[in-house]
Amino acid sequence: MTFERKVANVFRLTDENWMKHANPISVWTRYSVLPFIVIAFWSRTWIEWWCLVPGLVSVLWMFFNPILFDKPKSTKNWASKAVLGERVYLNRDNIPLPDHHTTALHNILNGISSVGLLLSIWSTIYYSVWGAVFGVMMAYLGKSWFLDRMVWLYEDMKTQNETYRDWEY
Repeated sequence: MTFERKVANVFRLTDENWMKHANPISVWTRYSVLPFIVIAFWSRTWIEWWCLVPGLVSVLWMFFNPILFDKPKSTKNWASKAVLGERVYLNRDNIPLPDHHTTALHNILNGISSVGLLLSIWSTIYYSVWGAVFGVMMAYLGKSWFLDRMVWLYEDMKTQNETYRDWEY
């Protein structure tokens, strides 16, 4: 079982829930999570322990966002294809990926996102505005580039697999 499949299980991404998560509104609104978490914990000086409330709401939003929206009217858009590509990627232990999609770039992009996340955390702890801004931007740059690679992966794989092809409507 791939690491990504384990993460998908944590988020309860069944076949139906994957399609809900493919709603572009779900994809774009998940971009709000990290900035809201940073702002929530940044506010600990002003609202003290109450900062945990918006922090917890942000974390809950991250977990429930993928299943809150309806299936998209169409999956013929970048955001939906990015999610479908993630689904293809996590299924790589069952259906192998083409060689040009098995490069280390996916790990590098996830590494960039992770470094950005860690910088955001450090900057929030030490109140570095520019560090927090740069960290969030770095995390989202890595994630967005990764998602763009997932669109490319989905476009390649839907021509080779009928199940994947049926996800596009």
